[in-house]
Amino acid sequence: MAAKEDNKSIPTGTESSEIERLKGELRHEHEMYLRALADFDNYRRRVERDRASAARSGQREILVSLLEVLDSFDLALRHGSNEPSSVSEGLQALHRKFLGLLEAHGVTPLKTLGETFDPQLHEAVGSAESDQYAPGAVAEEVQRGYRWGEELLRPARVRVAQ
Repeated sequence: MAAKEDNKSIPTGTESSEIERLKGELRHEHEMYLRALADFDNYRRRVERDRASAARSGQREILVSLLEVLDSFDLALRHGSNEPSSVSEGLQALHRKFLGLLEAHGVTPLKTLGETFDPQLHEAVGSAESDQYAPGAVAEEVQRGYRWGEELLRPARVRVAQ
């Protein structure tokens, strides 16, 4: 009986080729599994990146809208000199609070006056005669520009000295 058991453990030619075929199928299925796993991981990363990009884009839109409100505050402060001091002080306090809120979210104003005109940061809306600033420098700020972290949120609209 021991001889029969030994015969069962030694594969014959057809059994050997069947084993090799099954090993090949197993290898192929394992490779397909690994590819599917890598594809899913790539998909997951792409979805996370797209979601983060969409969230940042939404935040950007809100911040740009808030800058328009801040521009209205700036205008009100410029024209509020005729108002009683309590109204003017209230507007200034709200303006400071609004600026603080934006700064807490990483929004900072660009420094423009006297700086050399940079088309990546400034949008020229005209030129101005100036004895105070060198030609090519920003002589007047029409609308303040802002950064959001390292990203330009809105360019400053300026007049350049001649």
